[in-house]
Amino acid sequence: MIRVQREDFDVGAELEKLTAGNHAIGGAVSFVGLVRDIAGDAEVSAMTLEHYPGMTEKQLGAIEEEANRRWPLEASLIIHRYGRLEPGDRIVLVICASPHREAAFEAAAFLMDWLKTKAPFWKLEDTDTGAQWVDARDSDGDAAARWRESG
Repeated sequence: MIRVQREDFDVGAELEKLTAGNHAIGGAVSFVGLVRDIAGDAEVSAMTLEHYPGMTEKQLGAIEEEANRRWPLEASLIIHRYGRLEPGDRIVLVICASPHREAAFEAAAFLMDWLKTKAPFWKLEDTDTGAQWVDARDSDGDAAARWRESG
């Protein structure tokens, strides 16, 4: 399941909805990404995330389908927010549920690594030195590359 939204989300409620009544699930792994208050040496007061509606959901759906192809998941969820967010605000939620914990952990890591490199979001950080667009990080590409090699 994919959702791209401005609104915040309730992690516990989302986990409950995703797993309710499915007794084949032996474990669920979740990841919540938060806005930090620092970027390098600059203090961040806010971050604005932009995206292309339609294209974003399509790409997130393809990433989720790939995770479901690679691991035996009973359920998965990606929620990604857009708009203006402040330090401490939740940005992204990924939940993977599987009969076995190893698959849930690996699928969640895969989803986050691929989201960082393949999802069409753009981040503008408001810092004490001015607004700046966030560039892709080599470390994110390196993390995603491990899944291309093992997939």
